[in-house]
This record gives sequence, structure tokens and C-alpha cells, in this order.
Amino acid sequence: MTGQEKTDVPRERSEEISNGRLTLEAIGVAAYAVDDQGRIIAVNASATRLLGRSADELIGHDAHDLLHRGPSGQSLPATQCSMRQAFHAGRPAQADEDYFAHGDGSLLPLSWMLTPYAIGDHGTGALVVLHGLDKAHGTGPVADQAAESLTDLERLSLLAETTTKLTSTLDVDEALRRLVALVLPRLADWVVIDLITEADEVWRTSVVQADGDVLVAHEDLQGPMPPIPEESPMPLSRALRGVASTLAGPETYRGAPDSGIAVEQRRLFDTTGIHSAAIAPIRSTRDVLGALTLGRARMPGHFTAADLSLVEDIARRAALALDNARLYQRQRAVAETLQKHLLPQMPRVPGLQMTVRYLPAPDASQVGGDWYDAFTLSDGATALAIGDVVGHDLEAAAGMAQVRNMLRAYAWSQQDTPSRVTERLDEAIHHITDVAMATLVFARLAQTSDGHWRLTWTNAGHPPPLLVTHDGLAEYLTDGHGLLLGTGVHLPRPDATTLLPPGSTLVLYTDGLVEAPGEPLDEGLRRLRQHAAALAHRRLPSFTDQLLRRVRPPGHDDVALLALRLPPGGGTGDR
Repeated sequence: MTGQEKTDVPRERSEEISNGRLTLEAIGVAAYAVDDQGRIIAVNASATRLLGRSADELIGHDAHDLLHRGPSGQSLPATQCSMRQAFHAGRPAQADEDYFAHGDGSLLPLSWMLTPYAIGDHGTGALVVLHGLDKAHGTGPVADQAAESLTDLERLSLLAETTTKLTSTLDVDEALRRLVALVLPRLADWVVIDLITEADEVWRTSVVQADGDVLVAHEDLQGPMPPIPEESPMPLSRALRGVASTLAGPETYRGAPDSGIAVEQRRLFDTTGIHSAAIAPIRSTRDVLGALTLGRARMPGHFTAADLSLVEDIARRAALALDNARLYQRQRAVAETLQKHLLPQMPRVPGLQMTVRYLPAPDASQVGGDWYDAFTLSDGATALAIGDVVGHDLEAAAGMAQVRNMLRAYAWSQQDTPSRVTERLDEAIHHITDVAMATLVFARLAQTSDGHWRLTWTNAGHPPPLLVTHDGLAEYLTDGHGLLLGTGVHLPRPDATTLLPPGSTLVLYTDGLVEAPGEPLDEGLRRLRQHAAALAHRRLPSFTDQLLRRVRPPGHDDVALLALRLPPGGGTGDR
């Protein structure tokens, strides 16, 4: 369809327009609506004035063909039109400057915002809001619109964006950064966030200024705050008690201060030059978490009651996100603490060096199942173990401790091969523990009569150990492999045995070191072998730390690692 062609609007949609269901006059700025084919089906008076076209000249036409143009006034292919692409993708979008064809034939620079909406039973259309640009003074909204409050549509869009962006992270600092970026410079040119810590202390966490498009943090205004006064009627004190939201200005704090917080607020207004502020409590369903202050210094206009209502809505959404993030971080801290206390201290074995590392996952729900162990057996040999309990969270950490303790008991009392000890563990795991399944490498390391070190191991569904010589030859010990624990299939398990070369390094690890989403396991194993070989000459602590730093994929899982190095001559001398 060309810009000159017009298609009649279907009857049922004409009735919707005539019945007022798509009336756009209440929006207060230029706007039009399109159907699922991109045809204009409703337009308000502001849009007809802005575009220089009557409603009859707009309704029924394809909006892209009729209106959208390139910078030189040329017709714009749909593939190059960001609005058209967003429309077909069914997602919200906006642009600071695009070009539209005015009714008099001139080229009209406009900013726009598009949001999808349902048209009854007739599919999904879109609502487009337009703003004129003052080309003589840059590409911002025209001066008489700059100090106006947001339209209803812009408010809804901001709140939806706030909900989406803040609830998609469980990191408190990241949530605060996103909150600042959402409100600056859209609503204000200063934002101040005061948070109440778990020790009931107030900390001025963020003081950020919008200097054009650049956000500048003022750390000199951040830091600890005086305690919250119980009776103070001043705006920030009331917000930190969760009492009410308030509009404020520098005159609010010019009288005699009634608390230390009032003194800090006067300093804030004097330093920043804020002439109008909106202050709202950050309050979750369970507690008051702090206060959000938006301030205008260079930005014209004062905050209104309608603005204060919007700030309250933003603060409520911020409270939900911060509350969730704090709960998450508490769970993570508990899981990490439990995990670290459950993991054992390594024994001292003459002639051997051992290092262990445990790295928790960024996601608290992934913490808990990985473990390592090393202990001396009753006959003097050294037992080595690495394992992973299937499942994540505190339950997995508790299950890990049960499996580890059972393995120690069986290994000490039976004085048997690793395979037989593991078979007994597998037979008992469902009867004694709550663990559904687990993987395990269990090994026995003993010195032979001629001074060499013999490793005997069995593998229950775990990634294979890696053996690296001092000269940088690396190979996986793939023998001795059997089913993971807890399958209910009790078959004989194999043992494998090898003599470890003098000066070599044995690496036991969990799958979080080599597995990454969307990547073949072989790629992770190749990466581990390559870097372990390159680091073979490093001292063992450096070898271990560098290996984790180079190999571990972006964290989706926790990692346990045990590295053991033999003496260079095969005897008991220290390296």
C-alpha cells in the first residue's frame, strides 16, 4: 500500500472508535493508534495539528507508508524503520528523533514512543505517542513541554520499565544502579537513596547527579547518617519511619534543625542547589528499607502532587526488588557459611602438597552440593574424594555432609578398595540419607616400597581427574568409570590404578569448572587441560588460583577443587 492509498476500517473497529473505546484525547499529547496491519484506526486532535492532516486524511492509511520518512525526506523502507520493526516484534520502543511527512509536504522531526495493546478480539495493535522537536535548540522536546509532568502513558511505561528492570536482578547494588538510571534525567537531575541497614543504621547509599546524559556520583555526600528521630515531622525523617511521602524544598530545612538528619538535609540542599524535591519511603510489605529522594536543580518546574504519587509507585517497586535481593543475599550467606564449615581441613602428608578451593555460585540457589575431602586411612594411605550431590540449596549442602561422613566411616573401617567402599556407600545412600543422586571420585594414594606413589580410584559418574606432569603433559584419567550414586542399579564398580610421575599434579574438580550453558562438555575439558598444562611449572597455590581464574566459565554453578602435587624425585622430599 502506498501513502496515497486508503483502506476502509473494518466495521467492528469503526464501532469501537465511535463508541469511544479508542478515544485518545485524554492522553494530552499527540497520539494515534494502529491495528494489527499497521493501519491508523484512531487519532486525536493533537496529532492532527502536529501532522498537519485531518482525521479523515489519516484513518485507514498505513501509518508507515503515509508518515515515515528518511532524513532527506525520502520514502523509508520498512526494514530500516525502527518503529515498524518494533511494531512487528510486538514490543515497546521509542526514539529521540525520526522524520515524518507533514501535510504541507515539509519534513517534520519528531520523537515517538510505541507500545503494543490488544484490540478486543481483533489482534494486537499499537499506540504511538508523538512529541515535536525544537530544531533551533537541539533535539529535545520543545520548551513548553520540558517542565510538564509525564503523560499517563509515559507514567505507565516508566512504571512497567521499573518493575521489569528492578525485579530482574538479585544484586542490591545493581538494583540501585538501575533505579538511578531509570529516574535520571527523566524525572529529576538529582537522586538520593538512603537505606536502613540490618543493624538499623541509616546509610546514604547513592547521591547521583544527571549532568546532561552523564550520571555523576557524589561520594562526598554519601556515607553514614544520624539515627532516625522518633517524632520529627521533617520529610526525610517521616519517610524513613515509613509514615508518608512529602514534597520539600530548601526552605523546608532552613529553620532550627530538630535532628542530625535535618542538618544533613540542609547540607544536601545547599550543596546540590536542589530547589524542589519529592521524598518517598522505600517500604516493603515487611519493613521500611529506606527513602528515595528526587531533586530538581537545573531542571525547571517544581514537583507536584501527581509527581509525588509517581515517585511513591517507583519507591514501592524499588522496595520489592531490594527486599527480594536482601533475602537472596541472606540465603546465599547462610548457604556459603554452612558449606565452608562442612568442608574439611586437609591432612598433612609428608612429601605431598595439597591445596583446595571452593567457589560459590553467583546464584544462591546453586550453592550447596559440591565437596572435596582428604584424610588418612587406618593403614597410612591417603584417601582423596571429590563429589557433587544432585540438587542445589541448603538441602544439598546437608546431603553432601551426610555422604562425606558415610564415606569416611566406610573407608576407615573396611580397609578395602575404592570400588568396594563406593559400592557400600551406594547401597546405603537411600536408606541413611535424603540424597537422591550424587557423583563421586574416590581414590586411595599410597607410596610403594621403591618410593613411587600409586593412585587407585573409582569414578561414580563424575568428571575424570586430570594428571599433569611437571613438563606440561596433561591427560584425563578416564578408567574406573561407573554409574553415579543413587540410581538403584547395584553393579560391580571398577577400580583403576596408575603410578603418578614424580613432580606431577593431580587435579580433582567438580563440573562447575568445565560446564557452561550452551557449550559442549568436551570444550570445557579441553580448556581445563590446555591451561593446566601451561601452568604446570607454577607453585601449587598459584597453579590452583590461576587455573580457576582462567578456566571457570561465567558462574552458573559452584566449584570445588582439590589439587595434589608429588615431590620431584618420587620420594618424600618437599618441593
